[in-house]
Amino acid sequence: MSGITSYHAGLAAEDSVARDYARRGMAMTARRWRGRSGEIDLIARDGARVIFIEVKKSSTHARAASRLSAAQTRRIYAAGSEFLAGEPRGQDTEVRFDVALVDAVGRIDVIENAIGL
Repeated sequence: MSGITSYHAGLAAEDSVARDYARRGMAMTARRWRGRSGEIDLIARDGARVIFIEVKKSSTHARAASRLSAAQTRRIYAAGSEFLAGEPRGQDTEVRFDVALVDAVGRIDVIENAIGL
């Protein structure tokens, strides 16, 4: 898959995941939010809880999951901490770090609380 094709496939996967969270009643707060530490694909709200979502797309859910490295999880966690600095409760905000896996046919498997340090 070429770079531009992969880029657009990633955007389509993020769109699908955003719609999935919206169907479950969560409001999308940000897409591709970037802090000094890195980027977070999607940020949603479920009441007062902030949900940071990393989207991984590949031919299978297992292959998508394998693409999440330890270094990347540290960057996501650090970027999430930066985002929380702007929240009324700061670091005391209730949060969850999810990974949304998207396979080749568009099936979504959300793993809640998948990232934690």
